[in-house]
Amino acid sequence: QVQLVESGGGLVQAGGSLRLSCAASGRTFSRYAMGWFRQAPGKEREFVAAIGWTGGSIYYTYYADSVKGRFTIFRDNAKNTVYLQMNSLKPEDTAVYYCAADEDYSGTLYSSGARYDYWGQGTQVTVSS
Repeated sequence: QVQLVESGGGLVQAGGSLRLSCAASGRTFSRYAMGWFRQAPGKEREFVAAIGWTGGSIYYTYYADSVKGRFTIFRDNAKNTVYLQMNSLKPEDTAVYYCAADEDYSGTLYSSGARYDYWGQGTQVTVSS
């Protein structure tokens, strides 16, 4: 079992920045692909970004078009933590943000939540206009 705990959410003005963190339990964190998803009130959950690592210094990333160029996903395998740096925030970024782990990662990153095996409890991000 893997436990994921998100933190870093809050209230920010449009144009501002936030950094979300997701700390994972377990000794095989580096093998997982990690993803960030979000769900706004009355809307379905949507993919935000994902990151995978297959060794060495190369990390693979994948972003939703809506956040590309504004958000950056990165990870620190030594700390079992994945981050989501969010810049140039917009009111439409308001949502509960969830991190998720794909324990079967083998080189392909997925935007479908069904692919992910473990989920955190979520952290609220509110962007005021």
